Amino acid sequence: MDIRQLRYFLAVVDHGSVNKAAAALYVAQPSLSQAIRALERDLGLDLFRRVGRKLVLTDAGEALIAPARQVVRVLATARASVDEVAGLQKGRVEIAAMPSQSVEPLARMIKAVTEKHPGLSISVRSAFTAEDVVEEVRSGRTELGLLGASEPLADSRVMVRPMGKQRFVLVSPADGPFAPNTTVHHEDLNGQRMIVGQHGTGMRRVVDEIRAGGVDLTEVVETEHREAILPLVLGGVGVAVLAESWAPLARQAGALVLDLEPARYLHLALVAGLGEQTPAATAFLDVAAGLAP
Repeated sequence: MDIRQLRYFLAVVDHGSVNKAAAALYVAQPSLSQAIRALERDLGLDLFRRVGRKLVLTDAGEALIAPARQVVRVLATARASVDEVAGLQKGRVEIAAMPSQSVEPLARMIKAVTEKHPGLSISVRSAFTAEDVVEEVRSGRTELGLLGASEPLADSRVMVRPMGKQRFVLVSPADGPFAPNTTVHHEDLNGQRMIVGQHGTGMRRVVDEIRAGGVDLTEVVETEHREAILPLVLGGVGVAVLAESWAPLARQAGALVLDLEPARYLHLALVAGLGEQTPAATAFLDVAAGLAP
């Protein structure tokens, strides 16, 4: 067993097929397949089985994922520790983030980190819910995660650093049902057409709470794509509840951004794995801590 085989194995797990893994790693598909077969021979067990045209992990494959990620991460930490002697001249941080938090505060964090450590590069993976972010970090697919949750996060599977909170706002077309600078109470939304996110998101939770309070809402669009919401609002399809991180973009595009009462919030947190972090991840956490309110 060697590190190359483990990387190839994890690539197949993450990408779902040998062809996609080979393309992501820029290696020939036969070379990757041969490495996986050699790993299976060394272990004496199959790691994958075919179900139709899909590869499915065996029990042995499932058992290998966590230790394989740990080995790959430890090697990355060792290499990065050597780089740190030269003043953290290079390194790479992988972070999972939810869409609203990718707008703010992640963009501000990345700006501050790369200004202090110009040699660092940042890889951002998308995650739609707080649980998705925690799972990305817990599984080792990323070292760090940024999320927003309806309550302050308490999860023993990861290290948690609170990063303040974001208020939810209502985004409406300029020629829509509400006047500028209006404070919108929940009952004012009665009869409105809503653009909502998928279940498990904070914006969807707020809409569901308003509906549960007896307000009659029409759910006209449900979307996983946050970037589609603002064009839909501007097009007059409906109004939407969004985290205030979207407010500057919404105003710039010509939409109204209005306060909702009673106020609802997302509690932001930066999460990291419980094991030793690479110097690059540690540097990111240190800079981000200075940005916390």
